[in-house]
Amino acid sequence: MTDFAKYEGLVVDPDQELWGQSYYYNAYDPVARIGVLIRIGMLPNRKQANSWLIAFADGLPVFARTNLNLPYTDARPAGGLELAGLTVRAVEPLMLTHISFGNADFALELDWRSDVSMADCIALTQDAEGTFAREMASVHLEGPSVVTGHLSIRGERVALTGTGFRDIAAGVRNWDSLGHYRLAWPIFDNGMAFSGIHGVSTTGANSYMRMFYDGARWLRVNAIKDTIDYAPDSFSVTSMQWAFNDELGRHFTFSATPLFTWLFPQDTFVVCEQIMEFQLDDGTIGYGLSEGGFRLPWRRE
Repeated sequence: MTDFAKYEGLVVDPDQELWGQSYYYNAYDPVARIGVLIRIGMLPNRKQANSWLIAFADGLPVFARTNLNLPYTDARPAGGLELAGLTVRAVEPLMLTHISFGNADFALELDWRSDVSMADCIALTQDAEGTFAREMASVHLEGPSVVTGHLSIRGERVALTGTGFRDIAAGVRNWDSLGHYRLAWPIFDNGMAFSGIHGVSTTGANSYMRMFYDGARWLRVNAIKDTIDYAPDSFSVTSMQWAFNDELGRHFTFSATPLFTWLFPQDTFVVCEQIMEFQLDDGTIGYGLSEGGFRLPWRRE
């Protein structure tokens, strides 16, 4: 059995210059209408680190901090990681993470508790039609969490009780092979969750990373199709529909509309993250992430 918990700590391949580890967390409370987007990236062989922390309320940003080139540290969540004001601690590796941040105008104290075991999307994908998953990492652990705690926005404390996806990745990420990707990570009120990532290479080849949690267990996804409508800015999604079949032969579709949008410049790549309201074909509501990555210069077809 694979020891996934080790990826909460330092894991390095010294022979791979672009070897990296990353930790991603999002959260949304549909009642309070607040949420956060958090990511930390580590490139140990290049001695570089990066991070972002975006918080929003009522569809608008209330705090934004993005750092593309920070001093490197070997610290990881397993022992407590402090970077650019964020403190991330894996209280119970893979199951409970506490994140805190504080300055004069904004603070947060949040817990991500995973009652569903994280799964390796690369292993479950078994990508036969392309190499997208293998170009993105060696391991890509993903899963839903219940998120609780509070934000403090210019002195006003607001409780957050919601859900969020998180991921832990390790390996070599070959951005030069990637022209575009789009992602959907919904968590539905009936306990189901879905992870779908559609990658398009610089040569135009299409491939996917994909898996599905049906409320009881993670399953493979055998067939998948996504339809995306973009805003005039070419990066943000106005609506989407995904359809997929799981390994048991069941068919599902869901649609989504945006609640919050943020654009991250990444030198020659742009990442657009959006918190969405999702709806299954049976009417079940959910919330989660849409993310798109675009190699510059980007020209939408």
